[in-house]
Amino acid sequence: MSDADLVKQAQAGDSDALQRLLVQHEGRIFAVCLRMVGSRERASDLTQDAFVKIIQGLGTFDGRASFTTWMTRVTMNNCLSHLRKEKLRRHASLNAPAGPEGSDAIWQLMADPRELGSGVRVEDEERMLLLDQAIRDLEPEQRAILILRDVRELDYKQIAQVLEVAVGTVKSRLFRARATLRERIEQLQGENDDENDR
Repeated sequence: MSDADLVKQAQAGDSDALQRLLVQHEGRIFAVCLRMVGSRERASDLTQDAFVKIIQGLGTFDGRASFTTWMTRVTMNNCLSHLRKEKLRRHASLNAPAGPEGSDAIWQLMADPRELGSGVRVEDEERMLLLDQAIRDLEPEQRAILILRDVRELDYKQIAQVLEVAVGTVKSRLFRARATLRERIEQLQGENDDENDR
């Protein structure tokens, strides 16, 4: 049964259709949350929060965007809201080291797990750690657009729908996010080289 059919039935009060719809998309929602926060435990909590928001907002879903796009928007907004609150609570600098929760390198999360065997070289591990730290240092909105484009592989129009902005805005934000990420990686590499020279 298609998403559209399940949505109609769920909107009409069919709890079985709602359950099937959520189970069908649970992996996608969890993957978005995991890539945004880097911690399985926090991603699991955010997935449940997103489910609540999806259920609460299902009556307002009008089908102008695909259900998947709408659901991703709700999930991404939930993650961004969480990250903003967390940042305010911590008052941490951008250079603060991540806690043990963030130990999964985001590079690993992005990569095909079959490509990361036991033969991963030290240089690859260092690159993974640099990328992981650089992505965590980005503002949540920049992290979100990189994940939507480079990990979820959404096209510009889909990203525009998820973020509720114009396609031109998506392109300029993506350009700035990639430039910021590149600068941060270079900065972290420089800091590592300085430490190794001592």
